[in-house]
Amino acid sequence: MFCNCALHRRGVFRLAGGFAAALGLGSRAVAQAQPAPAPMIGSAGPLPARGEFIVRGGHVLTMDASLGDLPAGDVHVRDGAIVAVGANIAAQNAQVIDARDMIVLPGFVDTHWHLWCTALRLIVRADDPQEGYFPTTIRVGRHVTPQDSYIGVRLGVAEGLLSGITTVHDWSHNTVSPQHADAEMQALKDIGIRARFSYGSGQGAPADKPMALGDLARVQKQWTGDMLSVGAALRTPGLPGTRGAIPVDLYRTEFEAVKKLGLQATIHCGPKGLIDLMGKNNLLGPDILLVHPQGMSADELKMIGETKSPWSIAPVIEMSYSAVRNGTIQYSELSAMGTQLGLSIDASAATNADFFNVMRALMWSDWQRTGAPLRLKPKRLVELATIEGAKLLGLADKTGSLTPGKRADLSMIRTTDLNMAPARDPYYAIVFQGQPSNVDTVMVDGRILVRGGKLTAVDVPKLIGEAAESARGVEERAKRT
Repeated sequence: MFCNCALHRRGVFRLAGGFAAALGLGSRAVAQAQPAPAPMIGSAGPLPARGEFIVRGGHVLTMDASLGDLPAGDVHVRDGAIVAVGANIAAQNAQVIDARDMIVLPGFVDTHWHLWCTALRLIVRADDPQEGYFPTTIRVGRHVTPQDSYIGVRLGVAEGLLSGITTVHDWSHNTVSPQHADAEMQALKDIGIRARFSYGSGQGAPADKPMALGDLARVQKQWTGDMLSVGAALRTPGLPGTRGAIPVDLYRTEFEAVKKLGLQATIHCGPKGLIDLMGKNNLLGPDILLVHPQGMSADELKMIGETKSPWSIAPVIEMSYSAVRNGTIQYSELSAMGTQLGLSIDASAATNADFFNVMRALMWSDWQRTGAPLRLKPKRLVELATIEGAKLLGLADKTGSLTPGKRADLSMIRTTDLNMAPARDPYYAIVFQGQPSNVDTVMVDGRILVRGGKLTAVDVPKLIGEAAESARGVEERAKRT
């Protein structure tokens, strides 16, 4: 639980300092290891209570091979857990949620999303080289306050919930201070999403200085729980001139420190020769989540297969940035090797949080390369969006499938809407016709956060107003420097 008492602050400082000393870190990491002075203030309201529900009569896609699909099935939920999946389940005291003419499936699992900057869509212009996503976030990143980060995370997740997303990987590459880290964690907690927060460095951080590893340890200790987990978003090793690149030796120091904490690290890829550099320096493996699988040579792909290095794919962004990242999305090569894969939004400041479009974009990319719809089928795309993403984040024991014993993260998609009807194959309907407006109900850990296509615990007009004010404030502060 978040606490701001003086005793807690002193205790956390000692804890982080101890971690820093054990990891051999310098004074900078220790000095930054302080919690936020106060919780964020915004449009957060109380979350709905967990209860007992029967989701009745839907076309249930369990994404569990041992259970399969149920054309007319029920899902029994009690106190946040899935109790049973089957037909005609009896539960005397349960509230019945009518799922007839709906597809019931696990919530989507995002595996890489820069949530802190969502509100900056007010000032980002993808069609203007001077005001695009990369130059804008570099220019204004250091002017983003913890309150701005809190609002950005809530704005992005709120949109994601309406798209059926129930788990996010908050890839924070602007963790300017301990207060920023706590603000993002608080936002994730307040909105009720299941999340991993990957602690990173601030935009424009010195390339010769380590990230705040002591504070990373503090955040891991303070915030890890049933709904929230922690990772580390590292900068790219080597390759001078690459945005955010740091020396290989510094990268190795950070990577080893993160592994000692038992956390998964993650980095952006794309620069030509990066995987070769990492492979030759023994920096690949299952404990590093790579993002943007593009531009790899045959030898580099072999390195990925041999080291079992997992990947997050952000197809909407990757298709538009193929020239920047040196090539097409190499899904088919990675899939053929059995590489663990997941899907992601990437940056909703530059696009949106439509996870249906994420699935379609990968399908279109793969079909364009293969010349025919032979490899990537709709069912596989839904697997990538659910259970495979959960596996990628190490959360498959909690989410990703409608398996009794797992937590109740699910969504219900209407098939009677004009763009969906008449529907036959539910996987095909989701991937080819689906869009966020078809999402009727979303449950996260047994809490109903979307009902009738509306958010139940977010004051949407107020949040939009906060986001606009936040973005304008960031831009004004950036202009004054």
